[in-house]
Amino acid sequence: MAGSELVGRHAERDLLGRVLSHARSGSGGSSVLLRGEAGIGKTALLELAETLARDSGFAVLRAVGVEAEAETAFGALHQLLHPLLERSSALSNPQREALESVLGLRSGPPAGGFLVGAASMTLLAEAARVRPLLIVIDDLHWIDSSSAGVFAFLHRRIGELPLAFVTAARPGAAAAEGWPASLAEIHALAPEDAGALLRSRHPGLAASTADRVLSEAAGNPLALVELPAQLHGDVLRGLQPLPERLPFGQKLERMFADRLEVLSPDAAQVLLLAALGGGAYDASPAGPPGPEGDAAEDVREQVEATGLARSDPSGRLVFRHPLVRSAVISRASETQRRQAHLALAAQLPNDEPRRLVHEASAAAHPDEALAGRLERAGQRIAARGADAEGALLLDRAAMLSSDPADRARRMTWAAVTAARGGRLAHTGRLVEEVRRGPVPDDIAPLLAYAVVYVDQSHRIDFESSFTLLPGALDALAVPGADSFGGLAEQVFFKLLLAATYTDDARAWRALDRHLDNVSPLARLCHRAWSDPARTAQGAADELAALTQGLNEEQEAGAAWLLLWTATAVDVADSGLWRRFTGQHAYATQGSVAKARYYQDFLLGRWDAADDCLREAEASEGLGYHCNALLFRHHYAHFLAGRGDEEGLKRIEALIGPVARTARMRFVTDHLDHLHGLAALAHGRYEEAYSRMAELTPPGMLPAGLPWFHLPFFDFVDAAVHTGRREQAQRHLEAGRAARMDEISAHHAFLLAAAEALAAPDDEAEERYRQACAVPGAERWVFETARLRLAHGSWLRRHRRAGARDVLMEARQVFSGLGATPWEERCAAELRADGHQVGTRAEGREQLTGQETRIARLAATGLTNKDIGQQLQLSPRTVATHLYKIYPKLGITSRAALAQALREG
Repeated sequence: MAGSELVGRHAERDLLGRVLSHARSGSGGSSVLLRGEAGIGKTALLELAETLARDSGFAVLRAVGVEAEAETAFGALHQLLHPLLERSSALSNPQREALESVLGLRSGPPAGGFLVGAASMTLLAEAARVRPLLIVIDDLHWIDSSSAGVFAFLHRRIGELPLAFVTAARPGAAAAEGWPASLAEIHALAPEDAGALLRSRHPGLAASTADRVLSEAAGNPLALVELPAQLHGDVLRGLQPLPERLPFGQKLERMFADRLEVLSPDAAQVLLLAALGGGAYDASPAGPPGPEGDAAEDVREQVEATGLARSDPSGRLVFRHPLVRSAVISRASETQRRQAHLALAAQLPNDEPRRLVHEASAAAHPDEALAGRLERAGQRIAARGADAEGALLLDRAAMLSSDPADRARRMTWAAVTAARGGRLAHTGRLVEEVRRGPVPDDIAPLLAYAVVYVDQSHRIDFESSFTLLPGALDALAVPGADSFGGLAEQVFFKLLLAATYTDDARAWRALDRHLDNVSPLARLCHRAWSDPARTAQGAADELAALTQGLNEEQEAGAAWLLLWTATAVDVADSGLWRRFTGQHAYATQGSVAKARYYQDFLLGRWDAADDCLREAEASEGLGYHCNALLFRHHYAHFLAGRGDEEGLKRIEALIGPVARTARMRFVTDHLDHLHGLAALAHGRYEEAYSRMAELTPPGMLPAGLPWFHLPFFDFVDAAVHTGRREQAQRHLEAGRAARMDEISAHHAFLLAAAEALAAPDDEAEERYRQACAVPGAERWVFETARLRLAHGSWLRRHRRAGARDVLMEARQVFSGLGATPWEERCAAELRADGHQVGTRAEGREQLTGQETRIARLAATGLTNKDIGQQLQLSPRTVATHLYKIYPKLGITSRAALAQALREG
């Protein structure tokens, strides 16, 4: 758009300038999503951003969503990365193979979404080393789902690069919901700005005509520019009135349609081919059939004279605005559209998904042969990780099916595939349509799975899990029954999930009945969650052994079971996480994130707390309401650990009623525990004991509390502080009888830590030593700091040496975690021991949790690269953190780190 079409966009100009300045300064990436109605000026702002960026020394990468290519997996990613593919030598072999596979540059096995994202990130990082980057994405609402997933992945990881994202989408676009960027709503122009734009583009308008145009356009820049161009001289001069007001969208399309009337049949055909083929017409010999030679030049001149399209530098005709495409398509007859689709299909390989889409659009009647080809293509691209696009092809296959049973079968597969691709609303619509007709018996298990997927994830309703899934498992266990590609494992997992969340006896009985029909991993997951105090001994070791025995394809299929089992036993092995997240499809990103944030809480990575809320908002936007609830539930853990009771109450008010309605004991019991933990932080031990004892009475480790180990330590802590040593000992006896130390490293540490808290004075010192010596004890940062607080307090009361050092170390950790009440308790103990303690240790600004971890590793002599590998950060990010750490510690070099940490 011309510069005059940016009249009045001062705030938007400033915003784009700030985004680019932030990225150029090297202080980290920045991003903004421009959201507004069609014609409101988003594209003009994107072009402004490109101009500003190039003037500031940026390189610009661009992708444009195209409605006709929304089903082409990774098509937009190919647009964006094509200029960078020459840098692919910077990629590791797995990354390069994954990226080339999804971009169609090589054949190969399915590539995981995270691996594709990592490869894309590496290419961008390499390019950003030369000069800063601006990534522009227009029409985000038409970006294919696979590319949108990669773009979202990149969005969350640009903080360390001189890179900016500027994207544009229409309101209500599913792809833009939950998009991880600052939102800038692009509104209609103010009356004075609309008048200025109209006068700049149409200076000869009569005042009365200008008033009517301003009223009709309602501040929409496209309407202000385009409407007067359609009026004849008498109307422009005010001698005749404007046509009667039409609805906004119809009016614009009517405008374009009127201009289309003057085109020759050849020109109209060229525009229709362009509209149906992706928004541009390629006049080269490889393009679709059309006029040649002088006739082609005449067509080009006709089209450009209307102002509907323009020639780009390569000679392709490109529409000025998406509404032009809409007008072209709506003006064509059904027969003309079918013929154009067939012409476009003929230019593509036989089984190319885009060809099949064109053939399907051209079909006037059911076509079983075409339906079969669409089904196979949908299955192929779903196997590559593009589930959302695969679902669309399967849906089209269903529509072309001649047999009702085949139609229902294909539509059910489309529903399941859409669910895996994160399109729950689409799944819900397909499920309802299938249920309106007769459902063949042989697909009943598959339909049950689709129904439950929507109910669990979208509606947060588990009743269908108990009424449908047991029967589905029974049907799948019948000899010779269709396995639906390993559906039994997925049904078993969904039922196990419902059982764990609700403790419903119907689910547990059905699971017990089918244990012999599922894999060892599924049985292990069941053991880890069903009654862990009695069944989970050795589970962590067995999980490690089973994982080592899985190849990449098996591991990708078992990802949910791996994640859920690892969560049950608090596996914190970063190698395991990297191994299966690197091959993971985007359909399960939410599950990966939930498991990661739980580990972040246990491992003291509390800087990640706010990310839980961002993930919750993104999940809400995608319709994953259960995930959103669970992300907020994880956020509540950080609040409770920090003693933020007001924040905890707000979160409970938000998620508690929903969880109670759904009978999600997993969440409501956790909330009770977290209130008890917050009470412990503030020294209200009687209240804490009451809450813990309700969950896990003295000496009892209930089967309905599969995460019994989390309140175990807290129960003993509260019992000892309230003088209930007998109850504490009964609980410890139950933990020893359950062989807690054989379940996982975390279980072992919590048992040893609780033993130290309740030990008699003549054994306490040895018990504290043993607890700290449990392998991997230092990983459980918050609980280890609490153990040190208890140890330091015991040393002070018994006049033993070393109390100050132990308490200072605990205080520093609590400070880094932001756990103020616990930090203040350390300070109170230090004062009682005769030490002067300020409001901040050593009077300096405190290190964050991440900075503390980096500083400690750097003090041991590790390089930035070594530290980055351990913490999954780039060396550049480590260096940035160290740059901030030195002044906080009052030092100027790495060599002084160890001494500064000891003194702090």
